[in-house]
Amino acid sequence: MHLRRRDFSRLALAAAAAPMGKLFAAKPNSIIDGVVIGTITYSFREQGTADAEALLKMVVDSGISQIELMPPAAENYAGSPAANRAGRGGPGGSGGPGGRAGAPGAAPAAAVQPCVAETAGAGAGGTGRGRGGAGGGRGQMTPEQQAAADALKKWRLSASMDKFKAFRKMYTAAGVTIYCHKLAPSPNMSDAEFDYMFDVAAALGAKQISLELSAANDFTKKLGDFAAKHGMVAAYHAHTQATITAWDDVIAQSKGNAVNLDCGHYVAGSGLSPIPVIEKYAGMGKIASLHLKDRTTPAHCSQNLPWGQGDTPIAEILQLIRKHKWTFPASIELEYQIPEGSNSVAEVKKCLEYCRKALNA
Repeated sequence: MHLRRRDFSRLALAAAAAPMGKLFAAKPNSIIDGVVIGTITYSFREQGTADAEALLKMVVDSGISQIELMPPAAENYAGSPAANRAGRGGPGGSGGPGGRAGAPGAAPAAAVQPCVAETAGAGAGGTGRGRGGAGGGRGQMTPEQQAAADALKKWRLSASMDKFKAFRKMYTAAGVTIYCHKLAPSPNMSDAEFDYMFDVAAALGAKQISLELSAANDFTKKLGDFAAKHGMVAAYHAHTQATITAWDDVIAQSKGNAVNLDCGHYVAGSGLSPIPVIEKYAGMGKIASLHLKDRTTPAHCSQNLPWGQGDTPIAEILQLIRKHKWTFPASIELEYQIPEGSNSVAEVKKCLEYCRKALNA
């Protein structure tokens, strides 16, 4: 069935009254033998992720039913003033506060890379820190950027949650659950803006927000406490700087702080298996979600490779989750180079099939 963009919006508004299976021929189901497999929508950046309807089609076509939603798709759908900016990114979008660097449509990092020593937070796979960090690394804004940021703040503090709820209905109707929204407050934001971020996540059906891990400070304490107040968690994501104790301080600060462990980055940075880290924090009930990718150890150049070619024990991780009946999502993050003639949807499907085979072995 070919659907025009306006068809998605019309069907979403009729969600309560119409059978939603008509959106797609079949709803996806990426829960395999009790293990929740998802993806972060960053995986589809090669095709653009700012448009809600186009993104939904990619998710469904990939067979994924659980997502960590990147900005700015939800805010664009809700009428954000940033939606009409070039690239539909704007402040808080891809590359803005709470987003990830790199314009939508950028190709994933190359798989064939020089074997050089890594520095903390900057992997050879092109996935260093700084994507969605807690307000660091941004220079002084131009007057135009400041005006856009001010307009976005004003809009956020007056925005209705109705469009976000409609966004959730549209995705739910297609069989897709939003478990996390990667739109997090930054240290300079007001309490009202903190509440807005969590209100949006709740309207989308998310139980967590995610952001980059930093040293424990007043911001991480405040964020964790706000998350707990809203009945959610703030899940901190690390890159190659992660260690088995990296999250200890933020977890100790607040019951609302939790772990978003990237298993591939952990291998690429430490040269060690992430399984002891998973066992440690899962045993504490503090893992909110995992990211899955296949990276090699520093001894093998810390590369991002197609699944099954690297050193990350993806199959063992999935089997461990099944063994313990842990319910946190393990999400595909596509970062290896997409082969010529393929696209991100096809590659996410391959990763999902890898998970399926690992759990059916």
